[in-house]
Amino acid sequence: MKKRFLGGIIFSFLFAAAVQGYAQELSVDQIVEKANRAAYYAGKDGLADVRMTITDAQGRVRSRQFKIMRLTIATGGEQKFYVYFNEPADVAQMTYMVWKNVGRDDDRWLYLPALDLVKRIAAGDKRSSFVGSHFVYEDVSGRSIHDDTHELTQATDTYYKLKNIPNDPKGVEFSYYYIWIDKANFMPKKAEYYNSKDQLIRVIEAVEVKDIQGYPTVIQSVTKDLERGGETVMEFDNIRYDIGLTEDIFTERYLRQAPAQWIK
Repeated sequence: MKKRFLGGIIFSFLFAAAVQGYAQELSVDQIVEKANRAAYYAGKDGLADVRMTITDAQGRVRSRQFKIMRLTIATGGEQKFYVYFNEPADVAQMTYMVWKNVGRDDDRWLYLPALDLVKRIAAGDKRSSFVGSHFVYEDVSGRSIHDDTHELTQATDTYYKLKNIPNDPKGVEFSYYYIWIDKANFMPKKAEYYNSKDQLIRVIEAVEVKDIQGYPTVIQSVTKDLERGGETVMEFDNIRYDIGLTEDIFTERYLRQAPAQWIK
């Protein structure tokens, strides 16, 4: 029983499917939809302060601090994301914006203040490192639901385990990945990515999830690179939903001049 679906966070992890002698409580489509909404569609909009700690294979540590905003245009569909970097000095005032589309590639832009340059990020670069971390650009808004084929491989009293196989294997660095989805709130809790040799190459995990304004919310997540070494931890603070963000914020004008009322 195979279905198509959406993979990838920031916080990033998501779904897959085929039942092995287990009575299904929900269809694969229903599991995918609920997990997708839990991971990316809490409230009409949202805002959070984020601290990113990057540890490379040699144990060297760097940090990034930024604010992330999200506006939902259609529940389960189009969204817009805006990231404004505060620290350190080499990334301060840099901005990143995503328009999450349905049925086609997302639109992504990066503003580099030192060059006063707005750079369009090509669809082929969505699996590139996000500002030098072990997260990728695609992790910010998640993989399209049409990018993978999914199977439900296991269902226990506490989670669903889903397997995702990319429809375009040339566009990604993995051959397939598994997602564990919490039955209690449908939050994706862990993702494991494997290469063509069935070797585990990347892990993303929601280390801590809390209820905020009635929505299950990732407070801390970590991704580990098992091929090259190193890991990145993201910690979320001052999280708020339904604050009244407007669509005009998510435009090129505000890439160059960030909306002061929201980034303080």
